[in-house]
Amino acid sequence: MERSRIAVAGASGLIGSALVRSLTADGHEVVRLVRRAPRGPGEVRWDPARQSVDAAGLIGCDAVVNLAGAGIGDRRWTPEYKRLLRESRVLGTATLAEAAAALPEPPRVFVGGSAIGFYGDTGDRAVDESAAPGDGFLPGLCVEWEEAAEPVREAGIRTVFARTGLVVARGGGAWGRLFPLFRAGLGGRLGDGRQYWSYIALHDEVAAIRHLIETEGLSGPFNLTAPEPLTNREVTAAMGRVLHRPTPFPVPAPVLRAALGELAGDVLGSQRVVPRRLLESGFRFAFPGIDEAIRAAG
Repeated sequence: MERSRIAVAGASGLIGSALVRSLTADGHEVVRLVRRAPRGPGEVRWDPARQSVDAAGLIGCDAVVNLAGAGIGDRRWTPEYKRLLRESRVLGTATLAEAAAALPEPPRVFVGGSAIGFYGDTGDRAVDESAAPGDGFLPGLCVEWEEAAEPVREAGIRTVFARTGLVVARGGGAWGRLFPLFRAGLGGRLGDGRQYWSYIALHDEVAAIRHLIETEGLSGPFNLTAPEPLTNREVTAAMGRVLHRPTPFPVPAPVLRAALGELAGDVLGSQRVVPRRLLESGFRFAFPGIDEAIRAAG
């Protein structure tokens, strides 16, 4: 890919910061969208809650990538936090999509963040991008999240949705909480451990997003998950194996429900999601297996 100018919202998050490092290391110009006063020419002010963005800062961008959104697992899902989860994704996406579509020279591609929460609890059934959305708060949120990008689709801009799974990384997300527990010998399966987890190494997550940016002709939803989802019991065993720690402490489902509230339903739920379209597009995983994904996370 030739040197490009790429705008990234959510550039300070786990995935966004890794994406920015990867792009800048290869010589691309990255424009970071920030909620404070910009500190230099590489930053652009925006306020997704008020649906405002300094659109002039997006001029000349070849791609716009929106990875912004409040953390799904950061707090209990009170009505107020569910509203924040929705607004930070839906209003942010709509703000960027409308601004990109209105530019005199629109970007070539718009990559919108999304999640495998789109599918809800799939049990033992493997699902790909052709599956319908599930039921519940997260599937409904993901549907609205993706629909908010309608302005760029209508403008003829290539629009891609990165439906991300559980990212294996030390620096944040669900796995960022697991690593300290397992290193301390306190890790264990969640509930009965039979629920499927669809994971992806952080390195592969970033490489997949770049693949979606750089590969002409790709549009619509893409599952960003490793090729073979595993059960929580299998993931737990792999964590113990790679980190050389015992995994003796299962967390019963009632305890999770008491601690996490409504979020426990998604922790205990099963999502057996496969990246059919990503593989068909020619993408190759560097760390497809769980052991290697854990090792890559350090």
